Amino acid sequence: MIDPTDHPIPLLAVSLPTFWLTAWLGTWWRARKGNVREELGDFVAIVLGAALTLLGLIIAFTFSMAVNRYDQRKNYEEEEANAIGTEYVRADQLPAADAPKVHALLKRYLDQRILFYETRNTQELGQINTRTAQLQSEMWSATSTSVAALPSPMSTFILGGMNDVLNSQGYTQAAWWNRIPAPAWLLLIVISIFCNLLIGYFAPRKSPFFLLILPIALSVSLFLIADIDSPRHGFIRVHPQNLQSLSESLHSQ
Repeated sequence: MIDPTDHPIPLLAVSLPTFWLTAWLGTWWRARKGNVREELGDFVAIVLGAALTLLGLIIAFTFSMAVNRYDQRKNYEEEEANAIGTEYVRADQLPAADAPKVHALLKRYLDQRILFYETRNTQELGQINTRTAQLQSEMWSATSTSVAALPSPMSTFILGGMNDVLNSQGYTQAAWWNRIPAPAWLLLIVISIFCNLLIGYFAPRKSPFFLLILPIALSVSLFLIADIDSPRHGFIRVHPQNLQSLSESLHSQ
């Protein structure tokens, strides 16, 4: 199933004309009904003010949710790089015959983690996840076998580092799955439509530009929130800078 919030540009292309047409519908509604009684107009104005206030709060809350999730994905990318780099150094303590194998596995694993951040293709992502899982099994098997000849404190030290490498990948995946809930998006869109309807109802006649102000502001806001919240398809993405820097360092050795 396609998630519309994974595609910010189509969301912008759909939301802008939708909100604009809704505002025009409000204008048409007023023209058809004629002038309303003063007390009814005052009441609708109060409803409009309350709806716009609520809409502003929901946009701010949703934007904050998206930014927090983006920061979380950045932090886990840094933690992954630290975990892999630390375990690479700890692997130097393994027997001379086993250390190069663990080093090679860690380098291959690091390359897969970089591809995970960079790919936009769903089919390629499935292949990356499969290779990542295989490398995780190979790394744990190679490390647990190699530490058998080491003293207990040293084996715990090295296995603990490998455990951090595996856990950091799980934390990263969980952070990428942690998105703004669909009910929050639904509430935001519904209130946006009602606000545009009321704006059109109260808009001065023969003012098409005025009717575009709120639809443009809301559409751009939705686009930005969706772009930040989409970890793989947005323009604002987490780039694996720390992982790439580590890869350059390790492959140069």
